[in-house]
Amino acid sequence: MGYWQELILLMSRLEADVHGEAVSYEELNAQLVAKFILARKKRQRLYLAGNGGSAGIAVHMNSDFLKNGHMRTGDLYGASTLTCLSNDLGYENVFAEQLRLQANKEDLLIAISSSGSSRNILAAADAARQADCEILTLTGFSADNPLRTQGDWNIYVPSSSYGMVESIHNAILQRLVDEISER
Repeated sequence: MGYWQELILLMSRLEADVHGEAVSYEELNAQLVAKFILARKKRQRLYLAGNGGSAGIAVHMNSDFLKNGHMRTGDLYGASTLTCLSNDLGYENVFAEQLRLQANKEDLLIAISSSGSSRNILAAADAARQADCEILTLTGFSADNPLRTQGDWNIYVPSSSYGMVESIHNAILQRLVDEISER
């Protein structure tokens, strides 16, 4: 099977749930569009967290949600902040500590992890939950990964290929920002 055929096949096999209840990806996307539009109206802040390629997605989409989606965003990737918190508190707390200090009730976190088992992303989800934020998780690899159970909305890509999982995560978020930008 070619690359594009595999990508399309995986997109058709996305698994989505809302608070653990399976829904279609299209239904979940419609809920997210409505939620993000409401969050924008209420001036809630959006945070995105990921490592490696997922960090690249987080940084890119932070800019797109700010500029194109007209949402308030919180950038978790300032170099001095990352290195300071990593040095003092350990890398597993680099996002969680920022969320503990900045996140407010009903803010949003998008937690992105191909494996769904990155300790710092799991800690970020815990910190967001403690701050009464709402959480969208994007994962892949193992269907029973721990991050997949941490969100209000969860999207799972059934693949163990970093490239496929990351490409689909990026496409999911790009679609979301494009749809809220039109409204």
